[in-house]
Amino acid sequence: MKIEQGLVLETTGGFAEVKVGRHSDCTSCGACPGSNHVIVTANNKIGAKSGQRVEIEVKEVNVLTGAFTVFVCPLLAAVVGVFAGRMAAFEGFGAVMTLQVAGGIAGFLLSLILVKRFDRFAAGSEKSKPDIVRIL
Repeated sequence: MKIEQGLVLETTGGFAEVKVGRHSDCTSCGACPGSNHVIVTANNKIGAKSGQRVEIEVKEVNVLTGAFTVFVCPLLAAVVGVFAGRMAAFEGFGAVMTLQVAGGIAGFLLSLILVKRFDRFAAGSEKSKPDIVRIL
């Protein structure tokens, strides 16, 4: 588990918007272009208030699950699509290369829809959010 420090910007219910500085893992990823800070929604079980500096705990399993879903799943879906296109070509539905390319594109596009659904699920899941563990 990673411990990060940040500043509470706003609290709503049991959650808080925390501005966290980007660390080396975030910088190398590049998924959040722009500033040197990222705003995350964290579980606020300890009752932190706006303006307070806090430590948040980010679960490694959530980072790994997200990275796998976003980066690896689309590639695997494209490969499965290529093989499905190849099998369709052997059944006599058209040219092998054309169906392989079409299957790869279709698999990749389908995986993007699944990634978007996973993102909505993860955003709504309390377990996937980091936790505020200490007020500094």
